[in-house]
Parts: sequence; structure tokens; C-alpha cells
Amino acid sequence: MFFLEIKRILIVVISAVLNAISLNFFLIKANVYASGFTGVAQLLSSVMQDYVGFGITTGVLLFILNIPVIILGWYKVGKGFTIYSIISVVFTTFFLEVIPVKQLSTDILLNSVFGGVIGALGVGLTLKWGASTGGMDIVAMVLSRIKDRPIGTYFFILNGLIIILAGLLYDEEKALYTIVTLYVSTRVIDAVHTRHEKLTAMIITTEAEALQRAIHSKMVRGITTVPARGAFTNQEKDMLIMVITRYELYDLEHTIKDVDPNAFTNIVQTTGIFGFFRRGD
Repeated sequence: MFFLEIKRILIVVISAVLNAISLNFFLIKANVYASGFTGVAQLLSSVMQDYVGFGITTGVLLFILNIPVIILGWYKVGKGFTIYSIISVVFTTFFLEVIPVKQLSTDILLNSVFGGVIGALGVGLTLKWGASTGGMDIVAMVLSRIKDRPIGTYFFILNGLIIILAGLLYDEEKALYTIVTLYVSTRVIDAVHTRHEKLTAMIITTEAEALQRAIHSKMVRGITTVPARGAFTNQEKDMLIMVITRYELYDLEHTIKDVDPNAFTNIVQTTGIFGFFRRGD
């Protein structure tokens, strides 16, 4: 377990490096904006430099914006999840300050695409290992519990504001290329992990009781058990069906591997839920 946590932290650090490279080598100089709090910090940095004449780096602003959010996440989301978010924010800020801001290409399309791809790799790896980059992830999860609306709604609203402000404060072309970056980012995160808010897991196993106990020790989720039979082996099995959030995918995957490495698991997107589902995770 200790080495697994060390590996998890190492992945978060690598992801922070990728996020910093995305911004400092591609997006910042091109005035093309990332999604979420990173994009907000980037936009604020540009506005303060160009309109106020007082420069604060994107890394420092990202850290400042995340302070109240991390405090909120600690009490409303969960301490374990928030700790990894803190690690991600701290290292992203550090690498944004250490890695120099430079322009590798003057082609705004190349900057938009490569910035989006590299940044999304960082976010996708962070999510895949059960952590988050902080910021909008935590805010959206808390708001989703309070307002009972899908998490994706809040991502859409914030990213929409970034695009509109980029168009108003600079020019329409920058806003359009920001849309390119956001689209590329979403597609890459889908490929590396998932952007879907809710997922349905169908687990076919011979260790149903042990697996149920292990899952319930990690998360508060209902599980439906359906008898199953292997068509080739004719062996009696059980299928466990449960709905989880994307942030729980890492814990579920490792719990299944620990209890029944031979289990077959199918993860599918869940577009809607009717009935009880504990929110806020």
C-alpha cells in the first residue's frame, strides 16, 4: 500500500509537469486559454498584465484561487481526495514558476492543439489515479450536491465564461482557438480516463460476498447482485451492478484487483439516474 501511494503521488507530480508545460510553452504566449480554474488564472494574469499593468504569474493566481476551494473540499468532499488535490495544485504552481514561459511556435493552431493535448494528458492521468487537479472539480461536486444539478453543467458555464471573456477582452479569434483547446482537451481526457460524471460498473465474479464487503469498506454505494453463469465454462458466478462517480473509478478498480483478479468488469457511461444516489463525491 505504501509503494502504491508513492506511485500515486509520483503520477500527480508528472501530471503537474505536463500541465505546466502545456501552459508555459504553448497556451500563455498564444493567449489561448485552458479549462477550469487554470484558464481563469491564465485569463486573470493576462488582464492584470495588459489592462492594469501589474503582473502576477498564472501559477501564483492558480494557487490563490485554489485556497478557498481546498478548504471547502476538505469539509464537503473528503480529506483523502482533497489531500491529493492539494499535492496537485502545489506542484503545478511550483512547475509553472520554475519552467520558463517561452513560445515554441508562432502558429496559434499548433499552440491550441499541443497545449490542449499535453494539458489533458496531465488531467487525465491525475483522474485515472484517483486524484484531481482541484479547482473546478471540487466546486462542481459541492454545487452539484447543493443544487442537485449535473457536474458537467458547472464545467460548461465556467468554460463558457472563459471563452466569452477571451473574445471580449482580446479578439474573437482567440476565443475560437480556446474552443479548439477545450475540445481537444475533452477528447484526450476521454481517451486517458473519462469525463463522464456517472459510470455503471458491471462486475462478473466468483467472489461476490468478499468483493461486496471490500467495496463497501471503500465507498457508500448500493450494489445489485444478479446470478450469472459462464456460457463456456458453465460455472456459477454473480454479476454486481453499481453506479459510481468518475472519481471512484480508481478505488473500485484496485479493490476488484485485490479481491478477485480474475473478475470481468465492464464500465459504461451513465447518462441519467432515477432514484436514490448519494451526491457530493
